[in-house]
Amino acid sequence: MSTTIIASDRHHVSNTAIPAVREMAEMAYHMWTLGWDERNGGNISRILEEEEVASYLRLGEVGRTIALSFPVPELAGKIFLVTGSGKYFRNIVSDPAGSLGIIRVTADGERAEVLWGFEGNASPTSELAAHFMSHIERLRADPGHRVVMHSHATHVIAMTFVHDLDEKKFTKTLWQMCTECIVVFPEGVGVLPWMVPGGADIGRKTADKMKKTKAVVWPHHGIFGSGSTMDEAFGLIETVEKAAQVYMLTAAHGIKQSITDRELSELAAKFGVIPAAGILGA
Repeated sequence: MSTTIIASDRHHVSNTAIPAVREMAEMAYHMWTLGWDERNGGNISRILEEEEVASYLRLGEVGRTIALSFPVPELAGKIFLVTGSGKYFRNIVSDPAGSLGIIRVTADGERAEVLWGFEGNASPTSELAAHFMSHIERLRADPGHRVVMHSHATHVIAMTFVHDLDEKKFTKTLWQMCTECIVVFPEGVGVLPWMVPGGADIGRKTADKMKKTKAVVWPHHGIFGSGSTMDEAFGLIETVEKAAQVYMLTAAHGIKQSITDRELSELAAKFGVIPAAGILGA
């Protein structure tokens, strides 16, 4: 999503004691240590409830506004904590106010008000379109949804070079790699064709997949994951990445056995989840 910064001389509150800010900074650093978010790769957004920040910020004071490239009236009034464009995950812990920002979507859905952070005239992630559109769809599917997370998970990217990109086949392979996979993401993963990142088109395509799944693979690029908490979104990506790693470690050796369709069905029944249709038995 391209943005236009509209200057404002109104004072903006700077306070790094906000628990959600600390949580995101620590998670981003952890993702960097895993090698998933090199340089300025990766981005995270989290919906905040007003009570989470009301005691830390003066919500009536807005530092500046950001004109969005398309309206998001579905998110009007919602507050988000978002990583900044061009910011390195490894630096967020030491510079949260310059690397993160708390924004509120205006009533008309046309702009975002900066309530905290984005110091030095920083702006939200260039993938804001994919984040906002995905939030809209995940909220429709799950009112408890709160987090969208994008990472350059290493083995997921590697797998997209050597595996069929049909999402049903891709999902089934992931399910077969680790016993818990079908329990963690029974709805499977969405898989897009390769697309230029950072615009509304890939945002819409990602959100369309998010209608039915909480994880979307961007071939040769990374993965989008969502959840009700930071841990849940991270855990989803972590599980997909582990399955992709096992696949990459074993595929070249010739896989002699894996979890069967019958066994996957038994797992789903045991844990009370419903696997996505058209994958098992196909």
